[in-house]
Parts: sequence; structure tokens; C-alpha cells
Amino acid sequence: MSAKWERDSDASKGTLTFEIDVDTIKKGLDEAFVETKKKITVPGFRKGRVPRQIFDQMYGEELLYQDALNKVLPQAYSDAVKEAGIEPVAQPQINIKSMDKDQPWVLTASVDVKPEVKLGDYKGMEVPKQDTTVSDADVDAELEKKRQQQAELVLKEDKPAEKGDTVVIDYEGSIDGKKFDGGSADNYSLELGSGSFIPGFEDQLIGHNTDDDVDVKVTFPEDYHAKDLAGKEAIFKVKVHEIKEKQLPELDDDFAKDVDEDVDTYIKNSFSLYYFMTFYPKIFIQTPFLYCHNAGISLLLQRL
Repeated sequence: MSAKWERDSDASKGTLTFEIDVDTIKKGLDEAFVETKKKITVPGFRKGRVPRQIFDQMYGEELLYQDALNKVLPQAYSDAVKEAGIEPVAQPQINIKSMDKDQPWVLTASVDVKPEVKLGDYKGMEVPKQDTTVSDADVDAELEKKRQQQAELVLKEDKPAEKGDTVVIDYEGSIDGKKFDGGSADNYSLELGSGSFIPGFEDQLIGHNTDDDVDVKVTFPEDYHAKDLAGKEAIFKVKVHEIKEKQLPELDDDFAKDVDEDVDTYIKNSFSLYYFMTFYPKIFIQTPFLYCHNAGISLLLQRL
């Protein structure tokens, strides 16, 4: 085996040139002939019984080359890769340079390899230490975030919509009296203040009640993704079907278990989690058993 590796200007690609020796080719041709003769019929011989010499005279040894190559190539390529000391990361693209009779076959392979990584001057670099202090505000913010995630939406009756409420609406938009694609929907749930609609749309629903009909007037932003609507004024006729407000859970042991069913709270003397956090915040903040992970905050309190 003779293999030569040439890396391209792209450090992750290169060309591997390798040979398949005559003895290996002969074995491949013999195996290819055994399979091929079963498929042909030669006058004077039973099917599959034609001698090799007769086959070569009639069809030529070259007829076996492709099948022989398919048999010997995988191992030949693997040996060449080892000899060249490269690490391919994808299947190669094989090209045949020469397949002369009684001579080694020469092939090339375009190969994607692991790129060479050259480290810069990293020794002596200073990395500032990050502040891992957990403040009261950090704890409050994280707990409030989890409460918001666990909030339930309940119907709000006889009260107008406020920022943070969710309204269920039908809406139909038009520009110069003409409807446009994507400008209408039925029973759409929209959180007021979420900023998910055109600027100004949500603000105009604040203060309205269930069953109200509202004409919402807005102007599409100049950089709106639908170019045919960008910068144009529109009127949306809106019907308010329902108003829902968030009902936040109490900050107690049940809440902790809701955000993480595996949470284990240890509170001595039957103190509730809420009581403990309220009257012993410093211990709560400093405990090494406060941690966060995928489902939420797990509070492991093992001392007062």
C-alpha cells in the first residue's frame, strides 16, 4: 500500500492518493468472476460453469473490474487512511486515476477531515471572577418568575381589561375599507401588554369590558415583514368575548412542589416555606442548598 495525503487550502479537506496492489486486485477479480459467471450463459457450457480463460477470451477481464473494485475498495481505503494518519469525518468521493492490467490500481479520494486547530497565546490570560452572590432581589425575581409561570387564568367579570389580562377576541382588519390576508381571526387569546400585536393594538383594548365592540386604529411599522402592509393605516373591528386575569399561586410548600415535584422541603417546627422566607431571608439566601434546574427552583432547606 502506498498512500499520499495532500491537504487543501481549506484545512478541513484534502486529497488522498493510494494504490491497490496486484495481489489484492487478483483476489478481487477472482471473487467477482465467481459471482458473474452464475449470471451468464456461454454456448457449450452449463450456466455458471464457464472457465475463467474462456470468459476472459469472450468478454475480457475488464468486465470484472468494477465488481472487483467494489469488493477491495473499502479495505484499501481504510488501510490508506491509517497509513496517511488522517481522521475522516464523512464519506469520501472516490475517483479512479488508472486501472491498467497487471498494474496497481491508482485512486484518489476527496476527504473531509478534522481541521487542524492551532491554539493562540492563551497562557497567562486573566479571566475575571464572576460574582455569584445571590441577593434578596435575585431570589424575589426568580420566585416571581416561577409564580407567573404557574399562574392560572380565571374569568374576570364586571371589570374592565387591564394590562396583563388575557382577552379572547374576534378581530377583522381592513385598509381603506378592504380586508387583507392574515388580518382576521376568531376566539383569539391575546395577553395585553405582551407586545405580540402591532404597536398600539393592545393598548386600545385596555379599559374595555366583555361584549364590547372596539374599533382599533393602528399603523403598520415601516419595517413590517409584509411589505404590502408596511407603513399603512388599518382599522380592526374587535369583539371582546372574555377577559381573564392571572391568579398567582401562594408562595408556600405546595407551590414549591408544583414547580418541582421532587422538591424536598425541610422546615423545622412546622414553619411554612412562606413564613421561613419572610422572617429568615438571610439564612434562606445563604443556604448552600438553594439551586435552580430545568423544571424550576428546588428549595432544599436543611437548617434554620
